[in-house]
This record gives sequence, C-alpha cells and structure tokens, in this order.
Amino acid sequence: MADNRADTRVSMRTPLARVKGLGASGHGVEHWWLHRMTAVSNVPLIIAFVIIVAALAASPSYQEAIAIISHPLVAIILILAVVSVTNHMRLGMQIVIEDYVHDKGLKIAAVIANNFYAVIIGVACLYAILKVSLGRILV
Repeated sequence: MADNRADTRVSMRTPLARVKGLGASGHGVEHWWLHRMTAVSNVPLIIAFVIIVAALAASPSYQEAIAIISHPLVAIILILAVVSVTNHMRLGMQIVIEDYVHDKGLKIAAVIANNFYAVIIGVACLYAILKVSLGRILV
C-alpha cells in the first residue's frame, strides 16, 4: 500500500506550530537568540570598556577622568555596555536556575530575585554613569 501523504515523517506538532517554528514550550527560541545576541554585542562593548578604563587609569587628575566620562560617546558606550551585560547576566542565571533548581516555588522565587538583582545592578550603574556624565550640565 502506497503512502500518499506529502510528508511521511510522524510528527506530533501541528502544521501551524511547524510554520511558526515554535518549540515545545510554545515560545520558540527567543530566549536563546537574545542570550546569543547579548553575548555578541558584549564583545565590542567590553573591549571599549577596557579601553575607557585604561584611559581613566592613565589620566593624571580627577577632573580629566570626569571629562573623559562626560564625553557623550563614552557615556553612551558605557550605558550600552551596562544594559547588554546586565541583560546577558540575567539570561544566563535564568538558564542555570531553570536547569538546576527543581522545587517549583523556589525556582519561581529565584527567577524573580534574579530579575530584581539584574534591574538593581543595571539602574545603579546607569545612575552613576548619568550622574557623572551630566554632572557638569546639571550643576
């Protein structure tokens, strides 16, 4: 007996799920892609961060260090680095929590704590960068 089906592979996925490319959880690979994209964006941002820190270490006075951070391009690079690194950190810790914490209530609490921690660190860093970079303007 001939099989007249177009695709002879047995699949439990609906045709709509196959078209959308969604995984078993129904969310697709958004988390995976976001984690990879932040990893890729971290490379040039961290290189720029290291160069900025080296320039700050080489500056002989506090006023010159403030002038370096007050430059708009430097402040924008630092802000982008903070946002990318804290988001990458949050996503990475979420993966670890979801893989290794087995108690459902503890897992939810740990993911919530992870999100709050990442937001607190990010906001504190952004506040410091903005305070230093806009300090001369706002005084």
